[in-house]
Amino acid sequence: MGFGVGQLYSAKYFPAEAKAKIQALVTNLMAAYRSRIQKLDWMDDKTKEQALQKLDTYTIKVGYPDHARDYSKLVVRKDDLVGNVRRAARADWDFYSGRFNGPVDKTDWGMTPQTNDAYNGLLRDIVFPAGILQPPIFDPNADPAINYGAAGGVIGHELTHGFDDQGRKIDASGALRDWWLPKDAETFKARAEILGKQYSQYEPLPGVKVNGELAMGENIADLGGLTLALDAYQRSLGGKPAPVLDGFTGEQRVFLGWAQAWRGKVSDDYVRKQVASDPHSPRQFRVIGPARNIDSWYEAFKVQASDKMFVAPENRVRIW
Repeated sequence: MGFGVGQLYSAKYFPAEAKAKIQALVTNLMAAYRSRIQKLDWMDDKTKEQALQKLDTYTIKVGYPDHARDYSKLVVRKDDLVGNVRRAARADWDFYSGRFNGPVDKTDWGMTPQTNDAYNGLLRDIVFPAGILQPPIFDPNADPAINYGAAGGVIGHELTHGFDDQGRKIDASGALRDWWLPKDAETFKARAEILGKQYSQYEPLPGVKVNGELAMGENIADLGGLTLALDAYQRSLGGKPAPVLDGFTGEQRVFLGWAQAWRGKVSDDYVRKQVASDPHSPRQFRVIGPARNIDSWYEAFKVQASDKMFVAPENRVRIW
């Protein structure tokens, strides 16, 4: 009865107003991605056309399903745990088997609203449940710049997965097909390789370095996600200047929102295990890595060539 629990959770912790705000954010992210693809200076128009077609097939689901699951016929008894489990399983079976012969419902959710986000490459389906859309990722009452940096960056990350080193191999129909012109594919690989080398220099513990090849797809997605978040935030302003709050500009707060989303405390053993087996880079490098490749970060924080995190403009990686 995961969806039943999800309905109760969403009703209490993710009201309709919150869903409306995150949907507006998603709209700006999609518009920002379309604009960035159109303006790419390293990609041929033919490949751009294919990329835009794929982007248009994305289905983004936020918060909770628009149509609640009907549990009215499910019998639940306080003194019958095993029977409750069996009847719930039967109700699930009846629900899904009843859809076998009908058209695919792209609004259907394959995961409950109280779980983590996910991207399905074959369906171009991205889900951001109410469970993850809570602080520090999203707060409907927070400064929009912070929400764009955190929630926008994370959603942009998932959007970019469809065009990372693995996602780019799937076309707009979900088929495994090479839709890239050879020269564009080579340029992509060359830029991704530079990004991988950057990350391979990061050392979370003495003698322990990030595996830039293993984490390639996630690092590309982080770079794309933060870049999209910045563009989407600017779109949300509608041409008006961003307010300065607590001494921080709008762009600074977007970067701070992204950084806050990845705060955490882990043991050294966890870091060693993560570097060896997890395709995600350690948290601090998910913040530092993308920022060092984005020009607006240098402008926002007045980063100079003498600063430790400075990367020369010609060495900054720009993919999406």
